[in-house]
Amino acid sequence: MALNYIWIFFFLCAFVVALVKLIFFGDMQIFSELVASTFDMAKTGFEISLGLTGVLTLWLGLMKIGERGGIVNIFSRLIGPFFQKLFPELPKGHPATGSIMMNIAANMLGLDNAATPIGLKAMKEMQASNPSKDTASNAQIMFLVLNTSGLTLIPISIMVYRAQLGAVNPSDIFIPILLATFFSTIAGLIAVSIYQKINLLNKVVLAYLGGLTALIAGIIWYFSTLEKEQITEISSLVSNLMLFSIIVGFILLGMRKKVNIYESFIDGAKEGFSVAIKIIPYLIAILVAIGVFRTSGAMDYLVDGMAWGFSAMGFDTDFIQALPTALMKPLSGSGARGMMVETMTNFGADSFVGRVASTVQGATDTTFYIIAVYFGSVGIKKTRYAITCGLIADFVGIIAAITMAYIFFH
Repeated sequence: MALNYIWIFFFLCAFVVALVKLIFFGDMQIFSELVASTFDMAKTGFEISLGLTGVLTLWLGLMKIGERGGIVNIFSRLIGPFFQKLFPELPKGHPATGSIMMNIAANMLGLDNAATPIGLKAMKEMQASNPSKDTASNAQIMFLVLNTSGLTLIPISIMVYRAQLGAVNPSDIFIPILLATFFSTIAGLIAVSIYQKINLLNKVVLAYLGGLTALIAGIIWYFSTLEKEQITEISSLVSNLMLFSIIVGFILLGMRKKVNIYESFIDGAKEGFSVAIKIIPYLIAILVAIGVFRTSGAMDYLVDGMAWGFSAMGFDTDFIQALPTALMKPLSGSGARGMMVETMTNFGADSFVGRVASTVQGATDTTFYIIAVYFGSVGIKKTRYAITCGLIADFVGIIAAITMAYIFFH
């Protein structure tokens, strides 16, 4: 229901802003631009879905090999006690457990192309035990919010963009992003736990969260000992080494279980195509709404209004030019990425605002995109409190990103 209201708001707001531009400012092209944006974003949505088809086919095929090789049982033993507290609806040994863990691991390594198909598989597996097929279950909401909070240990793609745009030290945003995304994830976890009455003070939960905190602290310490130019290189190596090791590990597990590797891959890959086709209408719907909202100029007015408000309250406004990235991030990953690149191009990759935009880009994930794709893939229409908790995580992540940028770079 919330997504319904937001979708309507985007169109009505775009129409009102465009009408004001036409009547009071004589902008004769604004409605032509709005209509053109609907076609452009519809095309973009289809192209994204088409691009996902190959990736989905590959990773769902690999996941099928891992599944038949016993990866679910391995993950159940490793993180079963923790997941039983966060996902009490899922019975012990549920097939979604392995997919959820793989998805979270891929996100933490910044491997978006691998994370999405695995996440869609997890959503499908949870949907099989969802008693109300058009309504998001508690487990699906917890999983989605953990995704939208975007916990990332190695933001390699952002460092690559910074390098391409001339940053002297592309990896200087590594620790700020790590801290910001950690706060975002904790905020999302707490928000969902309050709704679902999950006790996070349980000793099992505290032990796992404490371990994660120690892991992040260790990563921060390790990278702080490296030369600046080494950080991007080592991050890329570790990410891709782990990714390919997972692929080889799945194959070895299948061989140990005497699974027909090739046939298992084909069986899983067949699911990828059907999932990619199913998400097309949901993806196009949200991208078109975002497109008209941005094209109308409503996004610019929103940023200008926030700049005026912060200035009136006496806050430092050096970060304001990075707000388009922050506001676009929950709506569109590619849109936020474009805003980040535009900011760094206009102000410089090593400028304060360029670093703020980079940190914000890595702090959270795209809430509405993930909701459209993940829930759309299984036909869920009633999202309950998923958007609320996702936006709470986004808000905390953005505030943390701006704060970290001030601490590290201002």
